[in-house]
Amino acid sequence: LGIDEAELVNPLAAAGSSALAFAVGAVAPLAAILLLPQSVRIVLTFLAVLVGLVATGWISAHLGDSSKRAAIVRLLVGGSLGMAITFGIGYLFGVATA
Repeated sequence: LGIDEAELVNPLAAAGSSALAFAVGAVAPLAAILLLPQSVRIVLTFLAVLVGLVATGWISAHLGDSSKRAAIVRLLVGGSLGMAITFGIGYLFGVATA
């Protein structure tokens, strides 16, 4: 198969990196939810998440030496769709706040 054991990633390091990335990525949306006035909370949280997705796409593409545009678009489309669907379901069940 041509797998070089020296090039494999340590699963504990990968798990730790994922946990750290999740925690760092949650800071801006969490701050937006907790600190902003209710009248602008949802819109600005959505924008904070989009900024985080752009940063994540750029960084991951840079580290992986791949197309930054493709990574950013992929994350923006997937993230926006996920947020819209989640908000829509919450709205249908009467649990979305605005």
